[in-house]
Amino acid sequence: MVEKKNIFIGFIIACFFMSPLAIAPASATDWPMFQEDLNHSAYLDEASDFNPDAWLFQTKGILTSPVISDKILYFGSSSGLFNALNLNDGSEVWNYQVGGNITGSPVVAGDNVYFGSGDSYLYALNKKTGDELWKYKTGNAIESSPAVDNGVIYFGSDDQRLYALNTTNGTMNWEFQTTNTIKSSPTISNGSVFFGSDDGNIYSVNINNGSQNWAYNTGNAVETSPAINNTTMYMGTTNGNFYALNTATGAVLWTYNLNDTIKSSAVLDPNDNTVFVGSDSGNFTALDMRDGSLKWSVNTGNVESTAALMGDNIVVTSNTGTVYVLNKYSGKEVWSYMPGYYLFNSPLTSPVVYGDDILAGDNNGNMYAMDFSRKVGAPSMYLYYVAAIIIVIFAGLIALRVLMGRRRNKGE
Repeated sequence: MVEKKNIFIGFIIACFFMSPLAIAPASATDWPMFQEDLNHSAYLDEASDFNPDAWLFQTKGILTSPVISDKILYFGSSSGLFNALNLNDGSEVWNYQVGGNITGSPVVAGDNVYFGSGDSYLYALNKKTGDELWKYKTGNAIESSPAVDNGVIYFGSDDQRLYALNTTNGTMNWEFQTTNTIKSSPTISNGSVFFGSDDGNIYSVNINNGSQNWAYNTGNAVETSPAINNTTMYMGTTNGNFYALNTATGAVLWTYNLNDTIKSSAVLDPNDNTVFVGSDSGNFTALDMRDGSLKWSVNTGNVESTAALMGDNIVVTSNTGTVYVLNKYSGKEVWSYMPGYYLFNSPLTSPVVYGDDILAGDNNGNMYAMDFSRKVGAPSMYLYYVAAIIIVIFAGLIALRVLMGRRRNKGE
């Protein structure tokens, strides 16, 4: 944890990245799972009761996208350490060590928090204490972010199965077999669970017994998570095709090619009939939900994370190590923050929006809390590295100038 005395220095540097903008409508409630809810809307619209602050927490390795419950932030890392932090100041509440990396976002339901690991286990912990309640072993690593609905937790595994477990004791209700790994995070709607698989299929499965409703073959791995509005599901694939499918039948309503791999899950704005998605083409794109026509596309660098809506803006993190706040109607940049200062940039996780706070982690193991209302980034540890490099370069230039001066004097 960065010492409090360093926060002021971080604030001064972050001010260089400020730009004027009217404050977006605030939102603050729980963000208990990947993309906030069962339909993966990645959006909240409620009055904020939270006073945001900028802070930094350091752990080891790649971080998952965080979730929030009762002003506690939960996330895991590639070191197998699962953390619970106080949202106000980033102080650690508890941590729990597992035997494998944690790449999927957790989910909070009731008094518990659930997450999968590379050690093949799905874990259930008490969200207040971090005490283990139960764990369930699958046949391979779990990279899928779970979803909970009516006392059942759904998640995929690299053992090619989708599981439905009882959240109380971890007993299995049913499992569904595919023919390749499942990294996609399931979405639940109207009695069905929807997800993709690396076997190229998008599946709809009955939540009661795990029987298949339908499968649509895209021809390429599907690692994104479905986003659903009414009876339409939106989802991208590794061949660059983005689909709108009918949730009842799997029929294709429209497609749009983004020209490169899509690992970014879609974000929907039904009020403006817009679907937002990133790709490895380096662009973040807004399409019309109704027919797939292009609204705008801006270059942000490769986007493999999933964006989050924030009032009239949308928050995007890219593999360039930059957090962008874009106007959702035009794509125009409102604010951006680069905690690595170019020299130490690292890909960022999917952001979470809480009131006027933006929270995201990077592959180096840093979790950042950024205050959008004041346009203040978290106090980055890389600030000191950059300062040291500048000092060394400056000292080197002075030494070189002195040396050259001595040589000229000798020549005279």
